Amino acid sequence: MYKLTDSFPYLLNRVGVRMGELFSRRIASYGVTLPMYRVMAALWETPGQRLNDLAGMTTVELSTLSRLVGTMEKMKLVSRSRLENNARTVAITLTDAGRALVEELMPIAQHFEQVAVSKLSPSALKALKKTLTDIYVLLDTLEEELHESLD
Repeated sequence: MYKLTDSFPYLLNRVGVRMGELFSRRIASYGVTLPMYRVMAALWETPGQRLNDLAGMTTVELSTLSRLVGTMEKMKLVSRSRLENNARTVAITLTDAGRALVEELMPIAQHFEQVAVSKLSPSALKALKKTLTDIYVLLDTLEEELHESLD
């Protein structure tokens, strides 16, 4: 029998929501939100991203992300510039202040991860991360099914 509270999506969401809420409370005193942190961390990892790429990496919806980047630009955490080889494309990068802030927040994020996975061996953690990455890719099948059902 199917039980919601034993289903993979439920358990995964439950962990993600709890982790997000706790981390949000921890970084609130820095004047940033969890989505802002994700944007800064994504830009720290891969500088000069286009909005579409950043949306995919941060899982923030495009219109929401556009407003968020605007807010972060006003806060002087990120900047936008047109690419030289394509004037229609805008690249988003961290400012010096944004880079300094995300580098201050990253150890907090690492601590949260370390606490959450402290009962896992290094090999189990590696396997879990690989499994989650594989599952994400497998969800493309559902994306295709949805696309086909709407046609």
